[in-house]
Amino acid sequence: MSTLTLHLGRPTLADRFFARSIATDIVLVSAGAAVTAVASQLYIPIQPVPITLQTLAVILVGSTLGATRGALSMVLYLAVGMLGMPVFSEGASGTSVVFGATGGYIVGFIFAAALTGWLAQRDWDKKFLGAAVSMAAGTIMTFAIGLPWLAVSLNASLAQTLEWGLYPFIIGGIVKSAIAAGLLPLTWKFADRLAARRD
Repeated sequence: MSTLTLHLGRPTLADRFFARSIATDIVLVSAGAAVTAVASQLYIPIQPVPITLQTLAVILVGSTLGATRGALSMVLYLAVGMLGMPVFSEGASGTSVVFGATGGYIVGFIFAAALTGWLAQRDWDKKFLGAAVSMAAGTIMTFAIGLPWLAVSLNASLAQTLEWGLYPFIIGGIVKSAIAAGLLPLTWKFADRLAARRD
């Protein structure tokens, strides 16, 4: 099997379960985009930005796959949505979504996955505290891009931007980060036990 890989740098959780290869990486990147697409359909329809499970999917995909493959998963998610596949929240698609009020969050997913993946490659996801900080950082990265984009798109004031694009998501963001921070160390322990049995 080819030793070429899209994954650069230190191994991540995915590498504990799958041997590195271009073929494996393509499957993992596609799976990461698919998980995000499914999570986007689990939403609470508030306007102008719906509450979804996308951010949970993004930070988990980034941490599991690493910076490069995680970011590529989000690029693929963005690309297929722009091409017309109904993968965005509420089954939406097209360039109008990306250039609209919520587009900054979607673009922010790329950087959030890259950041959480980069931290995971430095073992931040192996302990609850490190994973919690990593997940929070990825979530903040999404809002750092999404909020200014929302403000410009809707010509909103700072107060309106925070009311529409941040305040409704704070509690959910904390809960999702906590869930991810709890899942990742447990999955690492499971992976280590499997590896020990093989040895």
